[in-house]
This record gives sequence, structure tokens and C-alpha cells, in this order.
Amino acid sequence: MAPVSLFKALSDETRLRLLNLSLHHELNVNEIVRVLAMGQSRVSHHLKILTDSGLLTHRRDGLWIFYSAVSDGPGSDFIRSVRYLFESDRHFHQDLAAAALLIAERSKRTTRFFDSVAGSWERLKKELLGDVDINRKILDALPDRGTMVDLGCGTGDLLPVLKQKADMVIGVERSAKMLEEARKNFVSEPDRVDIRVGELEHLPLRDGEADAAITNMVLHHLPDPRMAIQEVRRILRKSGTFVIVDLIQHEDESMREAFGDHWLGFSPEVLEKWLNECGFSTTRIERFALKTGLEGFILLSHKNRHEGD
Repeated sequence: MAPVSLFKALSDETRLRLLNLSLHHELNVNEIVRVLAMGQSRVSHHLKILTDSGLLTHRRDGLWIFYSAVSDGPGSDFIRSVRYLFESDRHFHQDLAAAALLIAERSKRTTRFFDSVAGSWERLKKELLGDVDINRKILDALPDRGTMVDLGCGTGDLLPVLKQKADMVIGVERSAKMLEEARKNFVSEPDRVDIRVGELEHLPLRDGEADAAITNMVLHHLPDPRMAIQEVRRILRKSGTFVIVDLIQHEDESMREAFGDHWLGFSPEVLEKWLNECGFSTTRIERFALKTGLEGFILLSHKNRHEGD
């Protein structure tokens, strides 16, 4: 990569602002337009220059394209050498504040969706999953005892299943309506079951409180699943188990409206890469067909043992 092309790519204020944004958030073009208050053609022009120079990367999710700064290679090395220059610029801080508000809006939209469907959520899940016994797949992947956490527990249907193995079960959910349904459908036992209100990106658990964590068709609803994965690592004990059930990447845009999906599933290889970066080792990935013609997967991973954990 020629040095002149890298310096040329950053010889424009708009491109500097775009790179700074992309270091902190993965955003699509419409979101970037809102944050920078610029026209779409102008933003797209500068995104192309940054991408062609090797400083940005992008991924397609259905009809949307998301941009972020490259995380490895010569472009990443170059960014690390100059990013300190961004830290004192007032305009860059304003951009990040605007982006943070936008990310918060994403989360609120998701919460509003789940509040609105809480009463019919089990029926909607059945329409998606069909006869696949997800609960059995999850149970088979878990250790025989310990504290187990259902992250995004919804109406609580998995909690009594986890009790078959767990000494203590914790359910975490941010939708107040979903938690209301969970408490209707499941009789809480304070000595063995604890239902908590909280965000998956900021879990209401202590460091190392759990032996196992489960996200069951949850990660694709989150704006930034990697934040949740990092939090899972924090709340798990050494060698703790992390079970992820989710959708294989697909192109069905109707899922965004029907199920409030933010991501149209995941490539297991990309998810495994995120897990490795966050300190997990993947043990097993199993794919299975769903009623809608989509595919799901269950991924079993374990927190790596590191000095100082």
C-alpha cells in the first residue's frame, strides 16, 4: 500500500470525520448522513475513497451496507499511528456524541418492538422455529451444575429448562413487558431463580458471577453484538460456557419488521472471529433447518483461561 494514497485519503476534513466515526461505531450510509448532516452522495463519495485506500471496510446485511475502520493489516497500522490526533478535536467529539444518540435510538426501537409483541412472542417464535427443539440443544451443551444466565430471556420459557441442570438460574431482559409476561408464566423461586432488568451490553451481574451464559435468538437484535460478547466474558468464571443460538446469515428483509431484527443473521465464521477476539474458544457449531426456510445454528464456546482473570 503506497504511503501517498493513505495520506491523500486523509487530506480532507470530511474523510477525517468519517474515519474517526468508523473507529468507534459500525454505521450504514443513512446513519452516517444523519450524524454528519451531509448529503448522501457526498458521504458515499468519501466512503469510497477511504475504502479504496484500505482504511475502511464494509459488510452487506440484506439491503444495508455497514462501514467500519479496518482492524488489521497496513491500513490498521497506519490508523494507529495517527488516531491520537483525533482525540482533542471538538468536532470529532460532537460527531461521536451524535452517533451515541443514534445508537441509543436503535436500542429504544428494539425495546419498543418487544414491548409491543410481548403477549404474542411465544407464537411468533413458534412460527420461526417450527418443531426444532432448541431447548434440548441448549441443555445438552451446558455443564451439569452451576449458575446459568439466560441473556435476553424474553417471556422466560427457557428458565425452567435451565433449572434441570443449574443450581441457580438468572434471567436478564430489558423489555419491561417481556419481564411482566415472564413473571406471569414462571413462578419465581428466590433461592434458585433471579429475574433481572438490564441491557445485554451492560449486564446487571458481577464479574465472574456465572458458570454458563446463553443467548437464544438474541444477538441479531443488538446494534453491536460484540459489546454483549465482551460483557459475557466479564460475567463468566474461568473456562465458563457460552452458548449462542442464532440465525445463519440470510437475505429476508421482512424479518426486520416481523421480528425486530437488526442483523439478518450471522456467518458462523464471523461470529467465531468475534468470540476469539473477545477471549473465547469455539468448541462446536451445529446448523439446523427452520420452518421458514431459514437456517439456525448453535455455537458452543468457552472462556479462555488467562493470567489475571
